Amino acid sequence: MTPFLIGIAGGSGSGKTTLARALVDALGANRVSVLSHDSYYRDHPELDAADRAALDFDVPEALDHERFQADLEALRRGERIRPPRYCFVTHRRLGDGEPLAPCEIVIVEGILILHDPDVRPAFDLTIYLDAPARLRLRRRVARDTLERGRPPAAVVRQFTTSVAPAHVKYVEPTKQAADLVLSNTTRMEPLAEVAVTLIRQRLIRRADARLEAADGRR
Repeated sequence: MTPFLIGIAGGSGSGKTTLARALVDALGANRVSVLSHDSYYRDHPELDAADRAALDFDVPEALDHERFQADLEALRRGERIRPPRYCFVTHRRLGDGEPLAPCEIVIVEGILILHDPDVRPAFDLTIYLDAPARLRLRRRVARDTLERGRPPAAVVRQFTTSVAPAHVKYVEPTKQAADLVLSNTTRMEPLAEVAVTLIRQRLIRRADARLEAADGRR
């Protein structure tokens, strides 16, 4: 069976990972696998630690789109992939990660997954999470200080100098390419319910289309 691919886009701190987890809980962990676009940041072994930390990680060029697109195509063919493993503390790749099986449903989340028009057709459903910049910054400070050991002032500086401008230029325009836009300013549960309803509708529609095609071939 060709997996049903769901793309979740939106700015940094908009709640993409939280929504992905909620969808896994609602749809069943045995039916869903999750792929993070963040795993595909390019490696720069030629740079020292300070120069790597100074790179702009919010522009399309920061990501390995060739490998990402190849892995998406492999998943659609029903093949297992091994996405890269990336360290956000050292800004280096750590080789390949754990194998990712093409479950019935594959959720792919990342700020720029809808930026490349050549990648968009791979998804059966695309969702854009919208959230105001002030809220996204607050969430990013909480995440980066806790999970990545960064000082709050450094997180705010990066958000102001690179994250916010790149969001306006590259991320927010992709909202127009999404099938579903959700405003994430309060609780995630109602948003997940809306998304789950649409996903189930699309799955039923796809199953019906396949039955009709099979009947036509008889």
